[in-house]
Amino acid sequence: MLSRITQALDWLEETLLALLLAAMTLVTFAQVVARYLFNAGVVWALELSIFLFAWLVLIGASYGVRVRAHIGVDIVLRHLPLPLARAMAGLGVLLSLVYAAILFKGGWDTVSLLHLIQIEAEDLPVPRWIPTLALPLGMALLFLRLLQAGWGLVRGASPGLLANEVDDALQQVRDPGEGGR
Repeated sequence: MLSRITQALDWLEETLLALLLAAMTLVTFAQVVARYLFNAGVVWALELSIFLFAWLVLIGASYGVRVRAHIGVDIVLRHLPLPLARAMAGLGVLLSLVYAAILFKGGWDTVSLLHLIQIEAEDLPVPRWIPTLALPLGMALLFLRLLQAGWGLVRGASPGLLANEVDDALQQVRDPGEGGR
């Protein structure tokens, strides 16, 4: 059951990221075409692009943790004995969980306040709290992905939680047909 929920969340996360990127690209492209070809444009396009980008970045952070795509420098971990490396990686996960929890709380407080005072976005006719939901939602997803990474550490996964670009590049040189992964 948990596996199915995780798969559904993975699919939802990837689909949402693809839709956000496509929407942001289309809005920006349409605005450029409108300005340079028709000498016109819409006032709200920049604000919408900013909101879409915020959602993309904050949800993309959790996706990056899930697929180990964040840039990482783990040279120190590689030179430590395995138990100490695991402990250091665990500390990194723990501190990241605290960071995500603090940002979630701050984001939730902000969304609650914006919902209470009912102000709208500057150029878009939507309540400001709706686009601001990106912060608590993104941090909740990041928190979940960090928990999954921490659980992986407990179950014996490699202590390197982040991508290792050097190993990836060397693998790609050794096996150019494989794509490096």
